[in-house]
Amino acid sequence: MALLRKEMEKYRDIDEDELLKKLSEEELQRLEDELEELDPDNALLPAGMRQKDQTKKAPTGTFQRDNLLAHLEKQAKEHPDKEDLVPYTGEKRGKAWVPKTRVDPIIESVTLEPELEEALSSATDAELCDIAAILGMHTLMSNQQYYEALASSTIVNKQGLNSVIQCTQYKPVPDEEPNSTDVEETLLRVKRNDPDLVEVNLNNIKNIPIPTLKAYAEALMKNTVVERFSIVGTRSNDPVAFALAEMLKVNTMLKSLNVESNFITGTGILALIESLQNNTTLLELKIDNQSQPLGNKVEMEIANMLEKNTTLLKFGYHFTQQGPRLRGSNAMMNNNDLGGYTHLHDHCMDVALGLELTERQVNTQVILFSFF
Repeated sequence: MALLRKEMEKYRDIDEDELLKKLSEEELQRLEDELEELDPDNALLPAGMRQKDQTKKAPTGTFQRDNLLAHLEKQAKEHPDKEDLVPYTGEKRGKAWVPKTRVDPIIESVTLEPELEEALSSATDAELCDIAAILGMHTLMSNQQYYEALASSTIVNKQGLNSVIQCTQYKPVPDEEPNSTDVEETLLRVKRNDPDLVEVNLNNIKNIPIPTLKAYAEALMKNTVVERFSIVGTRSNDPVAFALAEMLKVNTMLKSLNVESNFITGTGILALIESLQNNTTLLELKIDNQSQPLGNKVEMEIANMLEKNTTLLKFGYHFTQQGPRLRGSNAMMNNNDLGGYTHLHDHCMDVALGLELTERQVNTQVILFSFF
């Protein structure tokens, strides 16, 4: 180790500039080539940077693709073909494959006596199922006919029925049509307080910007007509939830709010439910199926807030824990009972006021009649 240090110390005071001046052009070119040596195995570098350019020939001009293709085609045609080890003579060996012809089975037309044909044409489903059970032709029955036959009291031979039956034909369900609501026009109608706009449905419209959704919340603060607002599957997030929470503190007309299937976290959900302390008109709130689970702590907070609320009648959320689920369902049941009692009391008051007004109208008419 000490010898190595002594060998290295004698190179410390060497002047590099003086050494470079003593080198010839050939030696400088070799040194430059050594310094420019790149890594040819590095796949992350482009092909032109993996190795230095060693071309000595001067460039002939710009790249011309057509001329290059013509040159390659000409070179390929001039190159002699390699001779085959076994020359091709065109002789066919072996037997040629001939596909087998499939003969369709001949279906004989079965003719019955006129009396049997008339009896079968006028037979009910129960009678046909009874005949199929007797003859062991239960595979001709559909799923619905099989269970109706088991529940029927008119079929005698139920022991002949087998559970191996014909499946019910699948009925395709057409896809739901896309939402045709004009977002900008509807927003203007909400701002104008259009008396015909009672429900705003923006469900499954994916390209609504977040500022536009917040503008809807701001417009609903002063709107006195819209009763139902739904933004299911619109990729709404916490800023939209905070804007809706501020709207609920002021709005006195909205009765139903649906924000399901979005990207709202527990913070936004708690802000929405907390705003109900200042709102007594919202009757339905749906927040289920968010992008991430809310968690046990958030569900407990939701249950606490629902127990303090006395006006909300429908709450759409699937609790994952049994404790918050029972507390939330009990709170909704109490609110529905209290709401029914309140509606009944209001109805009785309206009836009583109506009878009183009728009596006053009759007295007024009597007084007027006696005056004249």
